[in-house]
Amino acid sequence: MDNIRLFTGNAHPSLAKEIAENLNMTLGDITVSTFCDGETLVKINENIRGDDVYIIQPTCFPVNHHILELLVMVDAFKRASAKRITVVIPYYGYARQDRKDQPRVPISAKLTANLYISAGVNRVLAMDLHTDQIQGFFDIPFDHLYAAPVLTNYFKKFDLKNVVVVSPDVGGLKNARGFAKRLGVDLALVDKRRVDSSTSVAMTVIGEVKGKTVILVDDMVSTAGSLVEAAKALKEKGALDIWAAATHAVLVGPAIERIKNSHLKKLIVTNTIPVPEEKRIDKIEVLSVASLLGEAIKRIHNEESVSSLFI
Repeated sequence: MDNIRLFTGNAHPSLAKEIAENLNMTLGDITVSTFCDGETLVKINENIRGDDVYIIQPTCFPVNHHILELLVMVDAFKRASAKRITVVIPYYGYARQDRKDQPRVPISAKLTANLYISAGVNRVLAMDLHTDQIQGFFDIPFDHLYAAPVLTNYFKKFDLKNVVVVSPDVGGLKNARGFAKRLGVDLALVDKRRVDSSTSVAMTVIGEVKGKTVILVDDMVSTAGSLVEAAKALKEKGALDIWAAATHAVLVGPAIERIKNSHLKKLIVTNTIPVPEEKRIDKIEVLSVASLLGEAIKRIHNEESVSSLFI
């Protein structure tokens, strides 16, 4: 592990510190702040010439600020002669804008990919992208991790009986199928109709859920509309306890109130995004992915297989 350096911006320093501890390292010395007019200021306070640099920065709320902060950091490292710059983006902002689903709209996930490459990024490490196709937006090496090992290990310790994994929509079916395979259980699907960008209505449950313990699986929870509507539909179909698992706890708008008043027994999320104390209600439990990200960083640096982490 020679010539490897870890740095972080202001998006999620506690996760970066935890990753560093898992690697028996300390975070590099860098100043990331703002001028009085709001412009981002970055200064690397140590020599990194010829080093393998990893910048840990989920592009979560405020998304635009954290993206620009990351870009300015990359530029600083490039100009300081880092040998290789890898951005570790546990949560990829703008991932939901990955295609033209309406006339005259941008493909912002592609735009951000272009920005990272233009800034000087040599490699990307991300976790549970909203759609796998985002990897194709990059013409540089891209390592895509999944939080499924962390989440499924959590459920295995409860030894739940008569379990079925459910995807709350068609788009998440592939993710849910992998989850079900890891647990060795059946798979079902809730077909939904989206009313607008923050509201959806569950329509039909496809698969047998009556008398079963359900684990709803999704890549992220934003306003929690899809999740809560799916839980309601499953309860009406005779499901018993309804758990939910999601990698990214975006939790905006009415999400917390919806979860409080829902049929969900518990929502299990990870710390790819910082979850403030006021959002850590009894129904929400946060698991750490620091060891998984740390192991991936170590393997990338040592030119070892990352795909073996998926097994």
